[in-house]
Amino acid sequence: MNKQPLKIITCSLTPKDKSLAFGNEKILTIRPGTPKDAEKYIEYVNAVAGESDNLTFGKGEYRSNIQQQERIIREFSHADNELFLIAEIDGEIVGNLTFRAGKRSRNSHVGEFGVSVQKQYWGMAIGKKMMEYLLSWARTTEEVRKINLKVREDNIPAIKLYEKLGFKKEGVVTREFLIEEKFYNASLMGICIDP
Repeated sequence: MNKQPLKIITCSLTPKDKSLAFGNEKILTIRPGTPKDAEKYIEYVNAVAGESDNLTFGKGEYRSNIQQQERIIREFSHADNELFLIAEIDGEIVGNLTFRAGKRSRNSHVGEFGVSVQKQYWGMAIGKKMMEYLLSWARTTEEVRKINLKVREDNIPAIKLYEKLGFKKEGVVTREFLIEEKFYNASLMGICIDP
């Protein structure tokens, strides 16, 4: 296996909604997470958990402590076929993408990702930029040949974004999410990564 160095990207970020409190322009940095991010990451996850019903976890459900989170991030950094991204503005974590692949030879070429962005930064293409990073990185690896995702079937804006990036719907899982005593189906989507 040939582990490629991961890149750090920065770009200007201009909010569509000019009334956002942080001003006209900020610099977004997307980079691989490090164990030093553990404490801020836990704070971030606990904040976003209460902002959206489109995540696989709710408020108070993320229970890793700092040492556990450091270990988790370290495991990502040692794997050739996994990715842990942080999106930050002014040193604050505003987004995250994780990609986990199979651990055995028969499925180590395929994995699933999850992405989240702080609500105040929705609509600013941060999630899209992290997914573009994921796709670009995957094309440089020799290991990753397929990327999958699950999305709530009623999350139409996310589905449209995934389709624009080349993901195709592959199926439906019924009753995948249970939120406030109501079941939601999940669409399964995927994209093939070929050299």
